[in-house]
Amino acid sequence: MSITTVILFGLVVLITHFIEGITGFGCTVLALPFCTMLVGLKTAVPSLIIIALFMAIYVVVISYKDIVWKAYLKIIFFVLIGLPIGIHFFSILPENILKKILAVFMILVSIRGIYTSYKSIKLRELNPIILDLTLFLGGCIHGAFGSGGPLLVIYSARALKDKSNFRATLCMVWATLNSIIVYRYFSNNVLNSNIYRIVLYSLPFLILGAILGNIAHHKIQDKYFSKIVYAVLLISGIFMLI
Repeated sequence: MSITTVILFGLVVLITHFIEGITGFGCTVLALPFCTMLVGLKTAVPSLIIIALFMAIYVVVISYKDIVWKAYLKIIFFVLIGLPIGIHFFSILPENILKKILAVFMILVSIRGIYTSYKSIKLRELNPIILDLTLFLGGCIHGAFGSGGPLLVIYSARALKDKSNFRATLCMVWATLNSIIVYRYFSNNVLNSNIYRIVLYSLPFLILGAILGNIAHHKIQDKYFSKIVYAVLLISGIFMLI
C-alpha cells in the first residue's frame, strides 16, 4: 500500500467523518465510492465500518444524554430483522453487482434528500408501515454495504426534531449495528492485515475529523450541511456508475 493511497484514504476519512460529526450520518456512504477506488470494495467496506464504529462510539460517549431511547429501540428492532439478509447478500454477490446496486441506491436517496431539503416543499405524512419498511430496508442495506444510513435518516428526521437528539440517537444505532457486523467479520475471518493497516493509518485523520465535526455541530446549522451531504452523495453515486 503506497503512501499516496494512505494519505488519500485518510483525507476521505477526515472529510466524511467531519460531516458525520455534524449530522450523525453520512460517513460510510460518502467515503465508500472514493475508498473503493483506492483499495477495492472488499477492503473498503470492512475498513470503513470499523472506522465508523470508532466514530459512533465517540459521539455516543460525549452526547449520551441526548439519546432518545424509545426511537433507538424502534429503529434497532426493525433494522436487526434486515441486517442478516444484507450480510448474506454481501457474501454471495460479485463486486461489480454490489457497486451498481450501491450506486443506484445512493442516487435515489440523494435526489430525495435534495428535494426535501428546501423549506418550501411540504411533505405528506408517510404511512407508519412505510416508515417501518424503510427501517427494515435500511438494515438490509447496512448489512450489505455498511451504508443503510440514508434510509434510517428518512425515519429519524421525522421522529427526532432536535439536531442533538438526532445525531446522538443515530450514532447509538451505528454503534450497535457496526459492532454486530465487525463481530461477524471476526467470526468469518473476513479481516486481514491490509484492513488492519488501513484502519490504523486512518486513525489520526478520524480523530481530527471527529473533533472538528463535533465543534461545528454546536456552531453551525446542519440544514446547510444536509444539502452538501446529499449533493456529494449524488455525485458519488453517478461516478460509481461510469
